[in-house]
Amino acid sequence: VRIRPISLREANEWVATNHRHHGPSTGHKFSISVRDEADVILGVAIVGRPVARHLDDGGTCEVLRLCTDGTPNACSMLYGAAARAAKAMGYDRIITYILGSESGGSLKASGYVLEAESKGGSWDRSARARTDSHPTCPKTRWGRRL
Repeated sequence: VRIRPISLREANEWVATNHRHHGPSTGHKFSISVRDEADVILGVAIVGRPVARHLDDGGTCEVLRLCTDGTPNACSMLYGAAARAAKAMGYDRIITYILGSESGGSLKASGYVLEAESKGGSWDRSARARTDSHPTCPKTRWGRRL
């Protein structure tokens, strides 16, 4: 298997078809894929600006979506490649969030460390109505200095 660039459109199509709990991303800085010898996509990563405004310092990027077909080590390959690409682009740090029920094994294998835990919850507020289209359960934030 090998890492290859991929357009946001193609990565989002793959996410829409294969991701367990998230839909396509609205934007990105770059996207990458992992492919087999026949150039079949086995997984994608979409990397963009941090969703949390207080983390958007110009030197941090976020893995917004990561989705594979379950191929062994594909997640770790994508997390590692995302970090290397971000470093080459001049970023200082890369972060991502996973569900609290997920182990983070691929992140640990790729050099990310657990940074924070959230209790989850809705983004809907009386002064700012939102329709939750994402999981509202507890999540963990992982990061890697570049």
